[in-house]
Amino acid sequence: MEQHRQNRDGSRDRGSASVEIMLVAPAIVLLLLSAVALGRMVNAHMDVASAAQQAARAASQLRLTVQAQGVADQTARAALADSGRACQDFAVTTDTSHFTPGGDVTVTVACTTQLSDLGLPLPGSHVSRSTASVPVDSYEYVSDGRR
Repeated sequence: MEQHRQNRDGSRDRGSASVEIMLVAPAIVLLLLSAVALGRMVNAHMDVASAAQQAARAASQLRLTVQAQGVADQTARAALADSGRACQDFAVTTDTSHFTPGGDVTVTVACTTQLSDLGLPLPGSHVSRSTASVPVDSYEYVSDGRR
């Protein structure tokens, strides 16, 4: 009699694990996709910060402001290409207003990362922006007409 009661009580719970999994699975998938989106944004920010730092350093080693701006752009593009970052929109802004011995060079890099392919209710893209400033060597001569 007791054995019959256990079977009857156990059969009532039959199939409930399947229902629980079906209720929890969408939440788990949403959580995983959110983690992927966050990872993309963090990775993009780190890549853009590195590109800005490399570009500012390369620009600070030159003597002409026009050359510094061109080299900063090329260096940032190369750094992002080496990291495997494919930017939809890409912008490099180089501030050489303090490009004098003892001054500094400031480079801002912006890169747009796609998020729409994840199927989440997020904006379709995210703009990562980073600024780096590097001092110009005090003992180098800047030859663009300024003294």
